[in-house]
Amino acid sequence: MSTTKALHDLGQSLWLDNITREILDDGTLRRYIDQYSVTGLTSNPTIFDEAIGKTAAYDKGIRQKAEAGASGEDLFVELALEDLRRAADLFKPEFDRTKGIDGWVSMEVSPLLANDTQGTVDAALRIHKQANRPNLYVKIPGTPAGVPAIEAAIFAGVPVNVTLLFSREQYLKVADAYMRAIERRITAGLDPKINSVASVFVSRWDRAVADKVPPELSNRLGVAIMQRTYRAHCELIGGARWKDLEAKGARKQRMLWASTGTKDPKAPPGLYVEALAAPDTIDTMPEKTLLAFAAGGNPKGVMSKDGGDAEEVLARFARAGIDVGALATQLQVEGAASFVKSWTELMQRIRDKSAALATT
Repeated sequence: MSTTKALHDLGQSLWLDNITREILDDGTLRRYIDQYSVTGLTSNPTIFDEAIGKTAAYDKGIRQKAEAGASGEDLFVELALEDLRRAADLFKPEFDRTKGIDGWVSMEVSPLLANDTQGTVDAALRIHKQANRPNLYVKIPGTPAGVPAIEAAIFAGVPVNVTLLFSREQYLKVADAYMRAIERRITAGLDPKINSVASVFVSRWDRAVADKVPPELSNRLGVAIMQRTYRAHCELIGGARWKDLEAKGARKQRMLWASTGTKDPKAPPGLYVEALAAPDTIDTMPEKTLLAFAAGGNPKGVMSKDGGDAEEVLARFARAGIDVGALATQLQVEGAASFVKSWTELMQRIRDKSAALATT
């Protein structure tokens, strides 16, 4: 049995952290589905920026849309949705087989709206409608300003992939917002089955402390934080509040492990994938990580619902001077700023390409 199929059979969904027109056109995504048990994917502005800048695959689409009067964000959203609709259709059999649990793709709202709750909700509704696919998540960051937008979007019936989560505390705020939205839908007589995932980022933790801790703690912080967060998730879904919602037809907000490619060249490429195997969760991997794990991964068992040795490991980081609460806030702020930077660069790329193609 392949290593990727072993994780799939365990009950973990493997999603690709990549989308380009080339992997759709040349059959690569189809092959990943067939050979590596990939059942969904995520996208982000950086991925699209590189794909648009480094290939000619999008030139025809950009030219046509620019000639029709589209520009900037509107042009990009439709360009991206063309790819994501195709990917969503490839995953639709899995979506149908799992009755909507798996088989999803994701498209994010503009990060420039990060501090605009109503603007984020409006954008999420537009993307959801424009995509015209039942298996497309709208990505909204789980920042303090994003939490009320997440609740409002889910209440409005938009499936949401909550991104930019780093800690147990950030996750629990988002989980509370999700449950409030479902409770409001039930009170309003609406269908409680609105899907959502909570994406918690792993590798950025270890990169942030790489030069600040002794060697024996190298590449251990990210996994410990995920173990702590997974324990909180398991406790939450075992609690009375969630059990009541589940009995009324609500669906669990699934945990998604994001940023699972190792940043340390000395670390095994499958470090995070192997450590975060857990049923009914999602691991979204960059292509490089997926291929490396498929070639030489070694699944080592299932995550412990009680957090394993997370608290012991985190206590060692505390003794080394690492304030994980402060660092979680810092990572989220930096992540939001990075999203804005990538988005700004992408919009400039669209403008440059549109102008260049108009002269050819």
